[in-house]
Amino acid sequence: MSGIAIETAAQAIAYLIVILLGILLAWWALQAFRFDIFVKEPKSLKARVLQLIFAVVLGYNLARFLLDYAYFASFMSWIV
Repeated sequence: MSGIAIETAAQAIAYLIVILLGILLAWWALQAFRFDIFVKEPKSLKARVLQLIFAVVLGYNLARFLLDYAYFASFMSWIV
């Protein structure tokens, strides 16, 4: 394998790990949210799937924000 392929693979793995950690963090944070106010049966499968969807959406957006922030912060060395 060439150096570029290894670097790209390592970057892809790092992105996946950050996204999965963001989803896990969002899932953990959503456990404190009271879904019983908004759904009829908070312990049902549908409510859990809805909670999972919220966790994926929030976690992905959090991870993308962090990854974009790190990416754009890396350009700061060119400015200074």
